[in-house]
Amino acid sequence: MKFFLIIFFISVTTAFSQELTLVNKAALQVDHFVGFDAYKHIYFIKNGALHKEGDLGKFVFQDFQLGPIASVDIINPLNVVVFYAEMNTVVFLDNRLNEKERINFNDLPSFLNISAATNAGNNKLWIFNTNTQQLELYHYRNQQQTQVSQPFKGKFITQVSNFNTCTILTNTHLRQINLYGSLLSEIKLEDYKSIVQNNEKIVAVKDNSLFLINENAVNRLSFTFNENPIKDLQLTQDFLYIYDSKILYTFTLTQPK
Repeated sequence: MKFFLIIFFISVTTAFSQELTLVNKAALQVDHFVGFDAYKHIYFIKNGALHKEGDLGKFVFQDFQLGPIASVDIINPLNVVVFYAEMNTVVFLDNRLNEKERINFNDLPSFLNISAATNAGNNKLWIFNTNTQQLELYHYRNQQQTQVSQPFKGKFITQVSNFNTCTILTNTHLRQINLYGSLLSEIKLEDYKSIVQNNEKIVAVKDNSLFLINENAVNRLSFTFNENPIKDLQLTQDFLYIYDSKILYTFTLTQPK
C-alpha cells in the first residue's frame, strides 16, 4: 500500500509552560494504575491480575500462565484489550472482565511477533510488528494484516491509540499515523520514557518531568510533585492522573494566561 506523508515537524519550546492544578489525591497500593473508563470505573493491576472497581461492582481477570500483563486498553469498556508480551497473546474481556476470546499470535497461519497491541475498533487491532518494525492493522475476524507505516528507526518504546490514529514512541522520535497510513506528525523526542494520549493532546514523560504535546508544540507542564518517580499516567478529557506507586494524583490542566 502507499504511505501518504502529511508531516508537521513540531518545535520544542518551554517558554510558555502550562500548569497542572491538583484537585485530588488518594492512597493506592497497586502494581500498576491503568486508568478510569468513561463510566468512572478504575482499572489496576495487582499481583499479576487485572482489577476493575466501581458502581458496577468489583471484578478480576487473571491468567498467570500468560506471564505479566504488558498493557491494558480500556478505550472500549465492553471490549477491554489485554496484551501479554511474553506469550505474544491478546485477551479480550467484557465489562465484567469475563474473557470473550483470545489471540495467540504464535499460532496464526502467518506468525506475528508483536511488541504492542491496542484497540483500533471494528474488530481490528493496532499492532507493532517486532520483526519488520512496522505499525500494522490486524483484522482478527478474517486474520488480515495491513501495513500502515514504513519501518521505524530507533528502539520501540510504546504506543498509544484511539480508533482513528496510533502514536508510536521510539527512543528518538514520536510519530502519529492514521488508519490510511498517513504520517500525520513527526517530532524528535530523545530518551522519553512513556506517553499518554486523549484526542489531540499527548503528555510525555522524561526524567520525571511532564511535557504536553499539542498544536505542534511541546510545553513543559509545571506542577508540584514529590520526589517519587512517576510510574503510571492517564490523560482524559478532564483530568491527568499521575500514579507514583503510593498515591494517585488527579490534576487539571490550566491554560497559560
